[in-house]
Amino acid sequence: QVQLVESGGGLVQPGGSLRLSCAASRSIFGSRFMGWYRQAPGKQRESVASITSGDSANYVDSVKGRFTMSRDNAKNTVYLQMNNLKPEDTAVYYCMIQWLQPIWGQGTQVTVSS
Repeated sequence: QVQLVESGGGLVQPGGSLRLSCAASRSIFGSRFMGWYRQAPGKQRESVASITSGDSANYVDSVKGRFTMSRDNAKNTVYLQMNNLKPEDTAVYYCMIQWLQPIWGQGTQVTVSS
């Protein structure tokens, strides 16, 4: 069974940076869809960034200019570089990759607080 393992979360001060990684147990080349999502306490899970083909990513308006999603096919890993973090970015972040069926990671906590 394909597994996704996320890492890179933690506690950071406002204005700081984190890079999340999502390592897949199979090749991500040829995947149909890759995305990063987040869920804050008491809120619904929302899409943060996604790649549907090639390397072009789409972002939710609230993170445009601050977050960058990328992929490394050789490492079977998807990244989310998060800069200029704000308290409202605090959430559990999940990656999802779809080959035939969507596969979700276990989530990694990101806390932005002074």
